[in-house]
Amino acid sequence: MTRLMIRRALIFALFALLPLPALAAATQDAGVRVVVPVHDIPRGQAISESDLTYATLPGNAMMAGVVTSVTVAKDMEARRMLRAGEAFRSDDVRRPIVVTKGQAVTMLFDAPGVELTATGRAMSEGGVGDTVAVQNPASFRTINGVISAPGTVVATGPASPNQRTARN
Repeated sequence: MTRLMIRRALIFALFALLPLPALAAATQDAGVRVVVPVHDIPRGQAISESDLTYATLPGNAMMAGVVTSVTVAKDMEARRMLRAGEAFRSDDVRRPIVVTKGQAVTMLFDAPGVELTATGRAMSEGGVGDTVAVQNPASFRTINGVISAPGTVVATGPASPNQRTARN
């Protein structure tokens, strides 16, 4: 490349970068609508739509994962104390716990033409839709399953039809 071509490429690159600070300043000045609790919500309490409202934060005060829609937090449970008027992240809420660690659960295994049930012990806690490990007390094997209802886990581990492997 000639010096003239290099010089032109550098000038073009500099001009291409000039609008970025202006864009960043505009984003920082603009407010962002976020969800905040109306009152303090203690850890473990279920969150209803009436517990939440919207507030506007400056763009430069935003942190990653902040809840911006009431539907994300509605019908969830607080993982920690949520302070009134303070923004919170989606990691600060979870589905309500319906299976606790060590609880006896019913494991369901469903395949075409066959439905098996067995009793197991949950190795972790979770809410409906969460994946938990369940230990079979007879064989001491651990399988993964998805919580479908309080005390019920549908097998998704190695024995489930979704993860079978072909044998030659």
